Amino acid sequence: MNTKRCFRSGTVLLCTALLVGSLTGCGKKSGTFKGTAAGKNGDVTVEVTLKNGEITNVEVTDQQETKGIADPALEKVPQEIVDAGTPNVDAVSGATVTSNAIMDAVKDALKNAGLNPDDFAAAAKHENVPVTYTAGTYTGEGTGYNGPIQLDVTFSEDGITDIAIKSSKETNHIGTPAFDILFADAKEANGSGIDSVSGATFTSKGVKDALADAAKQAKASDLDGFESNTVVHEAQDPIEKTYDVVVVGGGGAGMAAAAQAAMNGDSVAVIEENAEIGGNTIASGGQFQSVQKYLCWDENDPDATTGEYKGQTYDKVKMANGNIKVLKTILNWSEEPFDESYFKDHDFVAGDIDTLSQAGVHAEYLDTLKALKKEIQAYLDWAQPKLDAGVNEGDLTLFSTVNLHIFQTYYGGLRPNSDHTKWIYGDYKLVSQFIEGGQDLKGWLEDQGALFDESVQPTIVGALWNRENDFMGCDLDGDGTADPDGSNTKGKSVFNTYIATTKNTLLKTADNAADNAIMTRTKAESLITEDGAVTGVKAKMYDGTEVTLHANKGVVLATGGYAANIKRVMETNEYWADGDITSSTKTTNRSSLVGDGIDMGTEVGAGTTGMGWTQMMPISWVDNGNLAFGGGNYAIYLNPKDGTRYVNETSERDVLSLGEFENGVSYDGAQGTVIEIANASQAIPGPYPYGTPKDSDLTLWNSDVENRQYTRTVDQLDDLFKQLGFDCTGEQVKETILAYDKALMENKGEELDPEKTGWTALIGNAEKDENGNYKEDTYTLDGVQLKVRLLAPSTHHTMGGLTIDDQRHVLDEDGNVIKGLYAAGEVTGGIHGGNRLGGNAIVEIFVSGRTAANAIDADQK
Repeated sequence: MNTKRCFRSGTVLLCTALLVGSLTGCGKKSGTFKGTAAGKNGDVTVEVTLKNGEITNVEVTDQQETKGIADPALEKVPQEIVDAGTPNVDAVSGATVTSNAIMDAVKDALKNAGLNPDDFAAAAKHENVPVTYTAGTYTGEGTGYNGPIQLDVTFSEDGITDIAIKSSKETNHIGTPAFDILFADAKEANGSGIDSVSGATFTSKGVKDALADAAKQAKASDLDGFESNTVVHEAQDPIEKTYDVVVVGGGGAGMAAAAQAAMNGDSVAVIEENAEIGGNTIASGGQFQSVQKYLCWDENDPDATTGEYKGQTYDKVKMANGNIKVLKTILNWSEEPFDESYFKDHDFVAGDIDTLSQAGVHAEYLDTLKALKKEIQAYLDWAQPKLDAGVNEGDLTLFSTVNLHIFQTYYGGLRPNSDHTKWIYGDYKLVSQFIEGGQDLKGWLEDQGALFDESVQPTIVGALWNRENDFMGCDLDGDGTADPDGSNTKGKSVFNTYIATTKNTLLKTADNAADNAIMTRTKAESLITEDGAVTGVKAKMYDGTEVTLHANKGVVLATGGYAANIKRVMETNEYWADGDITSSTKTTNRSSLVGDGIDMGTEVGAGTTGMGWTQMMPISWVDNGNLAFGGGNYAIYLNPKDGTRYVNETSERDVLSLGEFENGVSYDGAQGTVIEIANASQAIPGPYPYGTPKDSDLTLWNSDVENRQYTRTVDQLDDLFKQLGFDCTGEQVKETILAYDKALMENKGEELDPEKTGWTALIGNAEKDENGNYKEDTYTLDGVQLKVRLLAPSTHHTMGGLTIDDQRHVLDEDGNVIKGLYAAGEVTGGIHGGNRLGGNAIVEIFVSGRTAANAIDADQK
């Protein structure tokens, strides 16, 4: 398996010492020795040359670190180690992980030489240097996570007096919290060698580069000194406090646990490594899957066209075309026990439920399947006569039930490992719990101020059905409209909806709000145990201040997964083929999502499950791996080599990613790059950074964003593909679109190869008749504005994690409860099987966080 191959390779590098030369003089060694340590994107390997026991040369011989970000460390740290005679030198700000990896690799080389790294002198204390300038204000520019950062920097003759943002596209509540911290440090340091802010590494680098650019324009007397000047933050007196509940991680799961615990009357402390709470939740699209029954078909009132919610009446929503075929497949699903041996004679293809349905069902899901079949049959008894009378499927009321959600989560995560020797699927109790618990999640959030579009049930990539809840912000001031938060996404902010509401509950509206606390820029390091029970957390603040938090009732780990730890993903991988995930693979995750909570849990005996399955996000930007947002229900994905479709675009995320690896190309360093095309009148779901087709000013929506999005008509595609270096032609893609649209207009999506289910829009334009059917004689593609995007897979969600029960108690390797320890969200395993449905994470993290808090309360009775 991939795991073993990666492990053996790492072991060879770690344990090999390359000796060139001889041992000389008084037992002091000479020669060249090899050492290895983990960097951000993979192993960093160095060769260290010793002469009579002194370090005379350090060379980085192998590394996969991020270009641009890591370069300063790769250039400076080896020479600084030689100059200082010790591996203990200052890390290069903005490239801390790479700097530390080089230092650790040198220490490893010294160990391989039979030496103790601690015997080498400690690094001298850093001293800032004076720098003078031509006084004035200068605009410096650097590149952040989302693009250029421009700063107006004001210099006196000998210092920085003011820093102001002139322009920035950094993500609110992820990159933007770093600005004030960095500005204050830069002014104090009189330089840009300041520490990066955790969780905002790219933003930090952009700011520091902009400062250096401005200093250069101001004719800094010592530019190297300016780029080295830093602030050494001194540790303060240790902090030791006691709370009822301590939550590690301030993302959606952690804040849900904290808010619910506060509602239960418990005092709560949240520890968050980053500069602001939100975790990976605020880097997500934010929509969550949960059936809103008032918008769906009702067996007790089948012809109803409206439904009521909180006293308001809403039109019921419509089916996506092609999904009745899915319902009929489920209706015929074998009720025999699931038989893995079925696939000895039948090929398993992820996403092919026609074949999977014949292999049976796991016993714990059988009752759900039977109940679902009865629901489907009742719907088809109502729908089929209408279809026979000429009504278009897309004009029927949406069928959607809790049982369908449970069963699709089951089969969407039912996966074998790469050599089909082991199968995985979600634990029924955990799956049914978060889906059923999701039924009152919207109301729980609304009671705290969250706002949703109550009239829709959209879908997103890999969700399999229309059951998403579309957030609109939050109303904490009670004026009935979404509160502004400086969002650059038309007021839609995941932070504003989910995190702000729970934060408000914890710190302002809970009866014991004054007793609660959120500690940011504080990294949990270990759990405190007494007599086998977890009783608290040891942590450290950004300045080195030691923090000890005792928990009277329980500790909740909510630190997220490890998808940003590409090395760990590769080492644990049991699903993806060799070469699919490499040390240069990018991630949608924030840099802090490396698996620390899993490590803290296993250090006190916790078991893990499902660690071999990591989800790739198929719709990520090729340049940085960030989530591009979108859905396959309105778009097509094309092979850049020949312009053909290769996948049912509404399939699960692993299916889409597998298709990209097989049919995509390497572009801008991203493996599996493909072309997405949609009608430009179609909005892209999620907080899309480049606007919507309904904007009053379409400049941003229609703009070309290099290697990301382009707006073209079909006759302009050929020139675009040549510009991008793709082999496909505009004529090939036009033929693909015409054949695709024709099949959909004729309601023959199942006859396409590959088929199309769950679709909601054409690529071209056509009118509809009174039954919702397209009038083919009105169809046109000529002159239609098309949205063209380049997308590739990047790591997104790790299904594996700590073993838990349905009350979110953490279990040890023997299945016993570890007293006092609970876990919620992506840090846990056993829920999503081998693949997570789109939109399931948000509902699961909030339900699991609340469940953990309520379990803590129940365990005290």
